[in-house]
Amino acid sequence: MTFRLGRRQFLMGTSALMAAGAAGLTPAFAQGATMRLIFWGGQSRADRTYGVTDLFDAATGNKIEGEFLAWNDYWPKLATQTAGGNAPDIIQMDYRYIVEYAKRNAIAPLDEFVGGALKLDGFDEDQLEGGKVDGKLYGISLGANSVATLVNTVAFEEAGVEAPTNDWTYDDLMTKGEAFAKANIRNGMKMMADGSYSEPMLDNWLRQKGLALYTADGKLGFGADEMVEWFNMWKTFRDAGVIVSPDSQALDTGPLETTMLVSGKAALMPSNSNQLVGFQALVPDKLDMVGYPRLAAGVGGGHYRKPSMFFSVAETSANKEAAAQFLTFFISDPEAAKILGVERGIPCLPQTRDVVAPTLDEANQIALNFVANLGDLLGPLPPPPPAAAGEIDLSLLRVIGQEVSFGARTPEDAGPYFVSEATAILERAS
Repeated sequence: MTFRLGRRQFLMGTSALMAAGAAGLTPAFAQGATMRLIFWGGQSRADRTYGVTDLFDAATGNKIEGEFLAWNDYWPKLATQTAGGNAPDIIQMDYRYIVEYAKRNAIAPLDEFVGGALKLDGFDEDQLEGGKVDGKLYGISLGANSVATLVNTVAFEEAGVEAPTNDWTYDDLMTKGEAFAKANIRNGMKMMADGSYSEPMLDNWLRQKGLALYTADGKLGFGADEMVEWFNMWKTFRDAGVIVSPDSQALDTGPLETTMLVSGKAALMPSNSNQLVGFQALVPDKLDMVGYPRLAAGVGGGHYRKPSMFFSVAETSANKEAAAQFLTFFISDPEAAKILGVERGIPCLPQTRDVVAPTLDEANQIALNFVANLGDLLGPLPPPPPAAAGEIDLSLLRVIGQEVSFGARTPEDAGPYFVSEATAILERAS
C-alpha cells in the first residue's frame, strides 16, 4: 500500500520547497570529526539511529559514538554530564526541557548554521518554531507527533468489549473498564494503566477544560480544585478496578519492557503516536491507537501536534558545525529516512515524508494516519514549558500521584499540596 502525505494535508503554513531540496540533492560535508550522541529510547530506536550514524560515517568520514538510555535514566545522566562540562555533542532534547537547557546555556543556538551546514528549506514552520527559545533556534524537530492511547486490540476481542475510538470519553473509560474487568481475561488484566501521574494526560484534560498546564509567562494554568478533581477521578477508576493496581503501576520504571502494556497488565496505555512502532516490536498482539479520552462527547482541543523530540547541540561542543551537518543528514537524507521511518514522529520535510510514506509497515501507517487525522481533538500548540517543568513532572507529580494511589495522601490533601509545591518550584527557578 502506498500512502502519500502532502504538506497541505499534514500541516498548514509550510514554506515552499526549494529546488535543490525537491531534487533530493545532498549537501557537501566536512570530514574528520568524532562526535558523541546521546538519546533516550528502546532498542528499536537505537537500531534505527545507529543505522543512520553508520550511513553518515560512510558518507562524510565523521564518526558518531552513540549512547541510549530509558527516559527515566536519561535526564539525570544528561544533567550530570552537562554540569561536569562533558555533555555529548549532539543531544536528544524534549519540548519540556528545551527552555531550561537553552536558558542555562547548555545547548547552543543554531541560527548561524542555517542556510549553511544546517539545511532547513521547506521545513514545517510550526515544528521549526517549536525549537526556538526567545527567538533563537535551539532544537531541530525530528518529527511531529501527538499524545495517543495505545490499544491492545486482541485483548479487547478476548474480553468481548468494543475497543475505544477517538470519540471515547472518561465515562466510557469507567463503563468499558468495568465490563473488561468482569471478563477477567489473562489473569486479571485491567483495561488501562494508571494515568493519574501522567503529565501529558493531565495536560490534555486541562486543555479540554479551557485551562493549561502552564501559562505563557511560566506559571501554573490551573488551581488546587482541578488537581483534587483529577486525583479523585483516578481514585474512582482505581477503586472500581478498571485501571491497574498501585503495586502493578509501580513496576513501570521507564523502559518499554516494564510498562503495563508490554507486561500484559493493561490493554490501554497513555503514550505518544511515534511510540507505537517501538511497542509493537515488543507486544505480539496487534496494537492500534486512539486519542486520549474526552471530558464529554464532542469536547475536543486537548491534543496538539508537537515536536516529538529535537536534536540540539551542546554549547561545549568543539564540533558545532559538523554536528549541524549531522542534523541535516538525519532529517533529509533519503536513505536515512527509509531507516528511520516515523519512529520519532512524522518527518518535518515534505521531501522526506514523500520518501518515507511508500516504505511504511502497518504500525508506521497507523501512526502517520493518526497524527494526520486528529480532527476536532486538535488544539493549538502550547508555549514551551517553563524551565522547572521537568522537575515538577519527575519529582512532584509522579511522587504525589503514587502517594495518592497507595493511600498515603487523599486527593483533597494532594491537590493543594501539589499546587503549592509546584508554584514554589517555579518561583525558585524564575
